[in-house]
Amino acid sequence: MLPVIALAGRPNVGKSTLFNRLTGTRDALVADYPGLTRDRQYGFGRIGAVPYVLVDTGGVGEHDDDLSGLMAGQTWRALDEADVVILLVDARGGLTAGDQRIVSELRRRGRRVQLAVNKAEGLDPDLALADFQALGLGEGIAISSAHGDRVTQLIDAVLAPWAAAAAEAPAAEPSAAEDGITVAVVGRPNVGKSTLVNRLVGEQRVVAFDQPGTTRDSIRVPFERNGQRYTLIDTAGIRRRARVDAVIEKFSIVKALQAIDAASVVIALFDASEGVTEQDATLLGLVLERGRALVLGLNKWDGLSAEQRERTRRQMDVRLPFIDFAPRHFISALHGTGVGDLLDDVRRAHRAATADLPTPELTRVLAAAVAQHPPPLVRGRRIRLRYAHQGGRNPPVIVIHGNQTESVPKAYRRFLVNRFREAFRLQGAPIRLEFRSGTNPYAGKRNTLTPRQRHKRDRLMKHQGRRSR
Repeated sequence: MLPVIALAGRPNVGKSTLFNRLTGTRDALVADYPGLTRDRQYGFGRIGAVPYVLVDTGGVGEHDDDLSGLMAGQTWRALDEADVVILLVDARGGLTAGDQRIVSELRRRGRRVQLAVNKAEGLDPDLALADFQALGLGEGIAISSAHGDRVTQLIDAVLAPWAAAAAEAPAAEPSAAEDGITVAVVGRPNVGKSTLVNRLVGEQRVVAFDQPGTTRDSIRVPFERNGQRYTLIDTAGIRRRARVDAVIEKFSIVKALQAIDAASVVIALFDASEGVTEQDATLLGLVLERGRALVLGLNKWDGLSAEQRERTRRQMDVRLPFIDFAPRHFISALHGTGVGDLLDDVRRAHRAATADLPTPELTRVLAAAVAQHPPPLVRGRRIRLRYAHQGGRNPPVIVIHGNQTESVPKAYRRFLVNRFREAFRLQGAPIRLEFRSGTNPYAGKRNTLTPRQRHKRDRLMKHQGRRSR
C-alpha cells in the first residue's frame, strides 16, 4: 500500500501551498487568509523517490479549544490515518503556543513527525530552525513551499524508510498468469459497486445495500473465470469533499486511492440515471494520473428511457474526451445485463497496458504517421521525429527522439497516440509519450570566424552569385 503523508499545522502556515507543490496540482485552495482549508484534500504525490498519498488538513492549535472543534476533529482523524505527519510552522512568525499544543497532541497519538519550517526564503536555514528546537522533534528542514526551496529534501527525508525498502526489494512486474489481474471497482457512493462485484463473482461476497456508504473499506475478492485468475477490489465511494460527512467514510477515501494504485485495471462505475457528474470526472482524472488501464461501466442502464440513454451518451462524449481510449459497457449489475463482457475488456486492457512494443515496429509506425501528416513548422524549421522505442509498461510509455521535440503541439501528440493505439491495439490503456531532442553539434559555434575569414567567405559568395547570373 502507498504510504500516507498528512500535512498539519496552525492556520495560514502554508499547508495548501505545499500540497499543491508536492502533487503538481492547484487542487487545494490557497489564499492569504487563515482557516481557508476547512476539510481534507487528498492527492497523489509527484515529488519524491516513491509514490504516496498526500492529505492536506485544516489548521489547528490556534486557540485552546481548537482540539475539540469540528474542523480540528477532521484534522486529527486525518492524522490518525497517516503513516507520517509533516508539521509546518512559520519561520517568520516564530514558535507559538499553538505549535506546542499540536506537538503535544501528536506525541499523545504516537505519530511519526517531520518538522518543516516554512516561509524561510531569504533566511539563514540554521537561524530559521533555531527557534523551533524547543519542540523536541529532532532535525527540522527549513523550506519555502511557495518557492520550492528544499521541498525535495523534505520529502526525501519523509520517504526515506519506504525508499530504502524499495531499494532492497524492488517490486516485480505483476504477472496475469501467476498473480491474476487485480481490478479495482471505483465510483461514487451507491452506484452499485458491491452489486457488480457479487455479480461478477457469482455469489454474495460483499454487502450490497441501497444506501450510500455501505462499503467502508477496500475489500479484496479473489476468483477465477475461464482459467484466468482475478482479484476484485470493492472500494468505498469517493464523493466531493463537501459531501463527505461521516467520519468512517472519510477513512475510506485513502483506501480507495490506495486500491487504484494497487490495481492493474480499474472498472469505473457510473450511475447512468444520474449521468456524468463533476465527481465522476475528478475520479477518472485520479485513475488516469496513476496510468491505470480503464474500463467504464454505466450501471442501471435498463431503467432508462431512450431519451435518457441518448443524453447520457452525449454527456460521456462531451465531459470525458480525455478517456476516449476506455471501452464503455452499458449494464445492469442487479440483473446481470451486459456484465458478461466486462471481464473480456478487462483482460484486453491489462494486455494492452503490459504489452511489449518492439523498437522497429514503433519506429515504422512513427515514420508512417509522419509521412501521412508531417509535424508543423516551428520558426520556419520542420520538427524532425526520427525513431521511437518503449520506455515503460503499465502504462505503455513510448519515447520519441528527434529535433525540436519540445515544440510538438498537443494536437500532434494526440494524433501520434491514436496512431500507436490503432497499430498495436492498445485499447483500454493510457499511452504516455516522452520526447527527447538530440544535441546540436554546431550549437555555440556561430560567429567563430576571424574577420579575415569572413571577408574571404563574403567575396567568394559574391563571386559565385555573379557566375550564376
